[in-house]
Amino acid sequence: MASHLPLYEKIYVKRRFQRVMDTLMLLLLLLLLTYRFFSLLDSFTVPWFLAFSCESWFTFTWIVILNCKWSPAYTITHLHRLLQHYQQQDELPAVDLFVATADPVLEPPIITANTVLSLLALDYPSNKLACYVSDDGCSPLTFYALVEASKFAKLWVPFCKKYNLQLRAPFRFFSTSDSNLISTEQDSLEFKQERSKMQDMYDNFSRKIEDVTAKAIPFPLDGEYASFLNTDRRNHPSIVKVILENEEGVREGLPHLIYVSREKRPQHPHEYKAGAMNVLTRVSGLMSNAPFMLNVDCDMVVNNSKVVQHAMCILMDPHKGKEIAYVQCFQQFYDGIKDDPFGNQWVSAFEYIIRGMAGLQGPFYAGTNTFHRRSAMYGLYPHEIETGRNKEKLAESVLIKQFGSSNEFVKSVASALEGNSYSPNDDRSPSNFIKEATKVSDCKYEHDTSWGSEMGWLYGSISEDVPTGINILKKGWRAESCTPEPTPFTGCAPGGLLSTIVQQKRWASGLTVVFFGKNSPLMGCLFGKLQFRAGLAYCWLTNWGLRSVYLVCYAALPPYCLITNTNFLPKGEGLMIPVAVFVIYYLYSLIEYVTIGVSLREWWNNQRMTIITTSTAWFIGFLSAMVKLLGISDTVFEITQKEHPSKTSGGNNNNNDEEKEEDAGRFTFEDSAVFVTGTTILIVQVTALLIKFMGLQPPAAGDDESGNGAGELVCSMLLVVCFWPYLKGLFQRGKYGIPFSTLCKSALLSFAFVQFSRYTINAA
Repeated sequence: MASHLPLYEKIYVKRRFQRVMDTLMLLLLLLLLTYRFFSLLDSFTVPWFLAFSCESWFTFTWIVILNCKWSPAYTITHLHRLLQHYQQQDELPAVDLFVATADPVLEPPIITANTVLSLLALDYPSNKLACYVSDDGCSPLTFYALVEASKFAKLWVPFCKKYNLQLRAPFRFFSTSDSNLISTEQDSLEFKQERSKMQDMYDNFSRKIEDVTAKAIPFPLDGEYASFLNTDRRNHPSIVKVILENEEGVREGLPHLIYVSREKRPQHPHEYKAGAMNVLTRVSGLMSNAPFMLNVDCDMVVNNSKVVQHAMCILMDPHKGKEIAYVQCFQQFYDGIKDDPFGNQWVSAFEYIIRGMAGLQGPFYAGTNTFHRRSAMYGLYPHEIETGRNKEKLAESVLIKQFGSSNEFVKSVASALEGNSYSPNDDRSPSNFIKEATKVSDCKYEHDTSWGSEMGWLYGSISEDVPTGINILKKGWRAESCTPEPTPFTGCAPGGLLSTIVQQKRWASGLTVVFFGKNSPLMGCLFGKLQFRAGLAYCWLTNWGLRSVYLVCYAALPPYCLITNTNFLPKGEGLMIPVAVFVIYYLYSLIEYVTIGVSLREWWNNQRMTIITTSTAWFIGFLSAMVKLLGISDTVFEITQKEHPSKTSGGNNNNNDEEKEEDAGRFTFEDSAVFVTGTTILIVQVTALLIKFMGLQPPAAGDDESGNGAGELVCSMLLVVCFWPYLKGLFQRGKYGIPFSTLCKSALLSFAFVQFSRYTINAA
């Protein structure tokens, strides 16, 4: 009977108050649009037409959001049933673990090492795990960190399993003061003694890596490191090294650990992270060929040691498991700054929107913390799980055309598509496949194959996760969220404004390319099996860039009207409609935040940063995407900086720690286009307010109803309040002040805007 019981349940939640408020907001928006439409029919003005256009888009966005929010779902897994179903843990399916890193400076090797250690210590049979690290920076420092981590793992992993630790990333374990996150045996003398010894060993391990990274000690490039001689991060051959190997296949040993740095040549596009993940898929297909794959970013450490078991409850469920292509664990952060001053912790979005998507065809693939079904990544359709793939499609010649010229890899592909865990080779030792793994890591291997276009991680966008997820779901697959307690993974939140802006700009640029590309949600609904509501939910994600255009236009209307003495808001009783929209929206969002335990300060920070991020990072990302789509220039992949809390590592970096604490939550500026946009918006608003208060406006055309009123004044003042950190930056120096070059560019743009506004009045 146990084998027939479901291994997980999906609980749908009805939030009636939320639906009432969402509907009320929608009705008010429609009422505002109706009022504007008939006003435009009576008397057409450019500001009112632009306002009507922007508010129409905002209404569509609200419909998309409530479509996401109205089907929230929670997933409950039953680990005891999984263990009953697989009476011996050796029967559990194998899982390949992927870690991606690209820059040893922005992503310090000590962070990657901690992530790898947390994965090696997972509460899962070690002979069923293999960890693959993709180093797109081809850095001997990263390889050195992994070699040292493999040595420390021989002590750390048994320690974790002996005392059943929850936190299995060493720096997280040794830095926490929460007794609930340490061990059930934390009060025993033996545990305290072993913990103290282990912390000393970790401090030595961490110090060695940080000293080498800082070049405090010489680094000889010989022996295993000779492969890194004369290499450049953008021009080097493939390097594949087996660091750890569970040769006896014992469940209590250590998992395989393999280092992979794929070949890169200047004349060959490397397709960013998507290319790296496809190489790991091929290398792992040769060496272990597990039916499931977990991919995490280099900073996403394990926070729940049983996360693989939770994911297997979903993927191996006897009733619904075969319909599921991937299981997504939400992103949460261990180092989020109090009150989320940069709005990058996504607490509300995960609770309301992304959890709502989980109740549809499934949450979107977020690029990290995701368990994939290998056969689905190979292009298998869900019905082929039961019926099997057509034998003609499994012919070697067909597979070679799709998957590349490696006969060994093609054999492993056929095995995976037929539902077998391993390659048919008798000898499955990873070290026996290094030569073939090097071949499938070459930059020319994918030429004239289906990699990146029909299967694997898709190319064409620097936000590779979303088109990859859409491509999977449009084949008819479903996805599920995995949200056990404690949180499965925690990562490093962007530590400052610049890191946040860089990340958001990259996302907006990549998502805009998806929105206008062949893998858009619209194409998935029309020509695939992406469900309508799921496609609409994906529109919330992929139109970030386009949304910024309307917000920037809307933000330009108040100063334009103040400068030209016109209006875009109704007067008299009609003004009550936009006022009601404004008041109810902010009151409703405040209630949503307070309901999930968020402070008033954090709510305001998120509202402010939504406006700042959308009108700056997303807007520049949209322009970058348009340049790419027009074929003028390609987009540049910018890596988000990860910061390691060095004070927990035993290092002597007190000065750095004090500087980070001083910077925490403060806005710092650089000479970047994203700061030009925000500074321009601020200067334009301030200039318009000065023109208003100094009485420099031209007389209103026609009667007094044609002039601006309190609505335009309040809107402009509200934008100044939202951009208050920029206003302070105008009067500060150093990194806290806006650079002079940025001020000059913004001043020129603001001057052009004012002159354009005055010209339109004269022309009229």
